[in-house]
Amino acid sequence: MRKVPETEQPLQVPGLRVHGALTMGKVAAKIKVMPDDPDIDLDELQERLEDSLPEGAKINGIERDDVAFGLVALLPTVIVPDDAGGTEAVEEGFSAVEGVESVSVENVGRI
Repeated sequence: MRKVPETEQPLQVPGLRVHGALTMGKVAAKIKVMPDDPDIDLDELQERLEDSLPEGAKINGIERDDVAFGLVALLPTVIVPDDAGGTEAVEEGFSAVEGVESVSVENVGRI
């Protein structure tokens, strides 16, 4: 096989000056957390979810959604830095919490 030539050239901007710090934005994600038991203490589960957050992430409010047959899902809105690789670390942390059946991202947006 012959080598394909590179098509991209590095961008050089002589004299460009950037004042101040460049920071990445933040991402807000609403995540649906389904408990594995309808009789679970949701306040205790909420505390365990907060304790499982990776560094730099924080919960900015939690809603509760009645699903069916007494089962209530927690819907925390999690704020993570944009450079942290998205919500994967939060999802993995939430999935590892005792009493969690499933975790799914409902909505994501930049703030």
